[in-house]
Amino acid sequence: MTVHFLLLLPFLALASCSTERSYYVLSPTGQAPSSGGVGIGVGPVTMADYLIERPYLVFQSSPNKMEISNNHVWGGELRNDFTRVLASNLGRRKNTGNTRTYPWEREKELKYQVTVDVRQFHGTPNGEAVLEASWRAYELPGSRLIASKTNSLREPLTQDGFEELAAAQSRLIDKLAAVIAKEL
Repeated sequence: MTVHFLLLLPFLALASCSTERSYYVLSPTGQAPSSGGVGIGVGPVTMADYLIERPYLVFQSSPNKMEISNNHVWGGELRNDFTRVLASNLGRRKNTGNTRTYPWEREKELKYQVTVDVRQFHGTPNGEAVLEASWRAYELPGSRLIASKTNSLREPLTQDGFEELAAAQSRLIDKLAAVIAKEL
């Protein structure tokens, strides 16, 4: 057990005693571009069951054990938040204000579609946030596959606590957007 996880244990213990809930959201990185630009659709996004069956932020304490706190929850549905932030970050990276999240109404306005399968998205005992995702990029119309990859990304937590975990996970989504943007 590393020092980072030992520092987190008091937060988990205190959180289980407290009755007040804290809510967290994911945030895009950088300035939003103006309108216009290439159309990018993001979705559908799927997530591992341990992420969507409950609203809690998750830490993996050992290879086969996850830790949660009932009082530290996502402010909305995690899959929707993840999709929204990935679309925003892709727009920023490709300098387009023309991003959509699945389902969209007019596919003819899009040049690309990105689908994502999130397999891991949590904190670790060594002070990192982890994102493992498989994704595919298609050129529209016609859904011609242009890239299919799996990325395992890590981001250090700059301090202890659940707010920093949410911030590190936001940075991970931007890292994934950077990888995808290179392929579009």
